[in-house]
Amino acid sequence: MLEDTQPAALDEAGTDAWSAFRVDSPVEIASLLRELRDSGTPMVLSAPQGAALVAALWSLDVEQRRINLAADDNNPLLGQLIDCNEAVAVAYLDSVKLQFELNDLLLVRGPSTCALQARLPRRLYRFQRRSGYRVRTLERHSPTARLRHPAIPDMQLALRVIDVSIGGCALFLPADVPTLEPGLSLHGVHIELDADTRFGGTLLIQHLSSINARCDDLRVGCEWHSLPPDSERALQRYIDQTQKRRRLLSLDR
Repeated sequence: MLEDTQPAALDEAGTDAWSAFRVDSPVEIASLLRELRDSGTPMVLSAPQGAALVAALWSLDVEQRRINLAADDNNPLLGQLIDCNEAVAVAYLDSVKLQFELNDLLLVRGPSTCALQARLPRRLYRFQRRSGYRVRTLERHSPTARLRHPAIPDMQLALRVIDVSIGGCALFLPADVPTLEPGLSLHGVHIELDADTRFGGTLLIQHLSSINARCDDLRVGCEWHSLPPDSERALQRYIDQTQKRRRLLSLDR
């Protein structure tokens, strides 16, 4: 079971224990990178010293073997990544976690934009997300997570809960709401899944992914942190009941 918050610790001793997950084909690598580019999927870039920031793939040049990522020149962590000259990128496409190394980092500035350029990865790893059973919430009950924005304490958020599992949940983040960074803890979150399932707790942001390629709305994947036993029981009961209701709905169609 892989942790979502950090890149997988791949074996560097030459006996690649992760070879079953490795993609070496240049054609397949380019195809996966184009999918990341076309979907605008956010990627978490992590430096060896621990600095991490969110970026999106902007373009790739297969002939020159270079890729460009949209970068915020004002982000102080960007300089740390460039000083290291290497980073690990982690992104999600549906239920698959993609991980690859970025080397030869270079900041390219234009008249109004800047890009983080890197060498096209020679290999990429695909990992299936952890197997905890997830259910899509029933929208007619307006499942909601209420919290304060961690970077703007005066901003109260009411985010729709897309799906839940005993290990975590996914929240819908509209494009007009300031983004939430992976690795942040969300304290004092109040969850309302239906009239009978309400509880409070802490969420740890694991990753961001695009809802679809036509908009900038994001799916925020979160992990429950130290969920109290009574809240965990209520959550498990909700998952079981929702699974049964969806099964009945599918039989009625």
